[in-house]
Amino acid sequence: MKEEYSNQHRRWYDKDPVLSQAVQTLEHSDDETQIKIALNLIKIIIEHNIEDEKFEAVEDIINAVGSGLDDNRKGRWYDIDTTLRTAMNMLQNCPPATQHVIAKEMAKMVVEKIKTDEDESEDEE
Repeated sequence: MKEEYSNQHRRWYDKDPVLSQAVQTLEHSDDETQIKIALNLIKIIIEHNIEDEKFEAVEDIINAVGSGLDDNRKGRWYDIDTTLRTAMNMLQNCPPATQHVIAKEMAKMVVEKIKTDEDESEDEE
């Protein structure tokens, strides 16, 4: 029973340790960073899906974004902002292999943003 419980994950992104860490870091980032990274995520996910030929037309992208979005859902940390919610929903609907690749890119974006913020704060001092 204990083994069975440990194999289950509470959140969809906890299945991949890299993705889980990237999402956790994003969750604890400031609002501006979250929005910037969400916009970049949307762009990256669309590019990956076009490369994989999953999207053939703009309508396919719009349908993929809309599927699974529930306007009444507000319980998750990323449901507060529409852009962030859209990015996370698109990421959730990616295949696990794509999620892993995107998680690495997402982690790089977060680290770069943190470094930039630190450099700016040092320049102000």
